[in-house]
Amino acid sequence: MDSYTLIFVRDAHARPVQLAVPKHRVRQAAIAAAVLMLVSLVAVWDYWRLRSDNAELAALRIEAMEQREQIALFANRIEQVDGQLARVADLERKVRIIANLPGAAGVGGEELVELAPETAGEVMPPAGVPVDRTAPPSSAPDGRGGGTPLSSDGPLGAGVERLELLDGRVVDLNEGAQSRAGSLETLLDQLEDKRQRLASMPSVWPARGWLTSRFGPRVSPFTGRRQLHGGIDIASADGTPISAPARGRVSFVGKKGPLGNALVLDHGFGVKTVYGHTKRIHVHTGDTVERGQQIAEVGNTGRSTGPHLHYVVEVNGKARNPLDYIFD
Repeated sequence: MDSYTLIFVRDAHARPVQLAVPKHRVRQAAIAAAVLMLVSLVAVWDYWRLRSDNAELAALRIEAMEQREQIALFANRIEQVDGQLARVADLERKVRIIANLPGAAGVGGEELVELAPETAGEVMPPAGVPVDRTAPPSSAPDGRGGGTPLSSDGPLGAGVERLELLDGRVVDLNEGAQSRAGSLETLLDQLEDKRQRLASMPSVWPARGWLTSRFGPRVSPFTGRRQLHGGIDIASADGTPISAPARGRVSFVGKKGPLGNALVLDHGFGVKTVYGHTKRIHVHTGDTVERGQQIAEVGNTGRSTGPHLHYVVEVNGKARNPLDYIFD
């Protein structure tokens, strides 16, 4: 037989209904049902797989975001450590300069032969601008403080390369810290017999105000020509106290050419400091002063464009950068 016969009987008196279904139709229906069931199972499995993948992907995204934040925080901390090492290196350089120890030379001054330049004035800055007490970039022996910043949104981005870069920087910082520790231990040993010298070195700011002119070449406000400036100018209100930056003996008080009313402190060890354009001087030649003692007042005497202190540090007759000697 090529077909299946289905007989439907409604009740005992009704005529039966016969329905012939070809066998190949039954086989096709069975195959279709099996395929539909298989597709349904695959669809259900794929749905649950996608749900599982989406949940895992969401978790991975959260984890990746947390890792990026941690990498950025880590990079920021490396930047801070790098900056601190650079600051330590600069402080060590200043200590070596002040204590006259090998390892770091003073910046500038070798070509300067005059104690103070012809012009020592500078235009007053707007009121409220504080003194810029940031020393020029140091040339640290181990190179700390240089290089490309580790910004979290930099060109390297996050990921394996980023971590490899950070790992390399950590290794460099570790080596730099070890080198700096060894150098500081040597420095401490060398400072044992330098206490008197350190007490006599001008290591603090002599007056409060605005740093309006740095040490080195500049354009003269009087001639308009470029010339060497043998000190720094600290603009301040007329009468601002000037304090001794270290222990010393007053070796000169009086008029000093374009510097007007000036005084000179001899700190020993070949180091002298000069204070120009003062209004009043409270010490006399031959007096001994201590660090922090008031010695004069800021004025506008001599060749000057406004009240300010022209401050010079001289070592063995040559002007040096005063910022190399200032710690605070």
